[in-house]
Amino acid sequence: MRTIRFWTGLKNDDRGASVAIGNFDGVHLGHRHVIDIARNRASDIGAPLGIVTFEPHPREYFNPDAPPFRLMNAETRAHRFEKLGVDLLYELPFDARLSSLPAKAFARDVLHEGLGVRNVVVGADFQFGKGRDGDVNRLKSFGESMGFDVTIADLLHVDGLEVSSTAIRKALSEGRPRDAAAMLGHWHRIDGEVFGGDRRGRELGYPTANMSIHRLHPPKFGIYAVKVEVLTGPHKGCYDGAASIGVRPTFGRNDPNLEVFIFDFSGDLYGDHLSVALIDYLRPEKKFDNLDDLVAQMDQDCLKARTILAAIDCS
Repeated sequence: MRTIRFWTGLKNDDRGASVAIGNFDGVHLGHRHVIDIARNRASDIGAPLGIVTFEPHPREYFNPDAPPFRLMNAETRAHRFEKLGVDLLYELPFDARLSSLPAKAFARDVLHEGLGVRNVVVGADFQFGKGRDGDVNRLKSFGESMGFDVTIADLLHVDGLEVSSTAIRKALSEGRPRDAAAMLGHWHRIDGEVFGGDRRGRELGYPTANMSIHRLHPPKFGIYAVKVEVLTGPHKGCYDGAASIGVRPTFGRNDPNLEVFIFDFSGDLYGDHLSVALIDYLRPEKKFDNLDDLVAQMDQDCLKARTILAAIDCS
């Protein structure tokens, strides 16, 4: 997959795709439905499959002080697109220039003249342009005059409920990662670089890899059974583990982060990138009176996690 972070000066091979457009936060089953339509159309017309998305998320751009809401950072989202077989990822910089474009200018300058798209697929609730002045009907009209096809994908429902990022956030907030996964079509993952911590886990016999959850919607604080993909470095591969998400109350009040203990692993992961999939919520975060009680509970958590993960693959 080739990632392109602008829309002018593209090579010929970067143009002429069948694209799905959206923010794709979570890349859930509803998003997959839109992408699959674009994939089928790409096959029909002999075009590459592309994604047009935005970074930062427009909601972050217009309201940077709002509570974190994103299910995925850009890295996690790109990994998911790559697994779905996307050829071209157009990650457009959402800035003052892009946000000021009226709907017609976006269709002309970005889609038609910039990316040279041949086909566009969007969800039925898609809106675009300055002040969200464009909808699917206007997009179809622009496509007819500018020479690209537009397909409108119906909103997807599972068991009578609309699949949405909002519903997935609620499931994660309530400690229901399997319910979130049912709507996502994949395990909810947190990707990022491992940074240096205070090394308390190493002293307790549980060395952990520390990762930021900054600007992400926080899952329910507590302990999880997790699958861990090491994406870079000499230890690439899939591992089982247990992770803590929260503020580590036994050691005072700290910024929320993710700490993952990888079973049967020995090695240095500092600076490497991990993808941590939340499989099951084991228990809430708790403040322990002493370290012996904490270690005893961690022993139990890891035994439970090993049992759960034995039948789970890393997909």
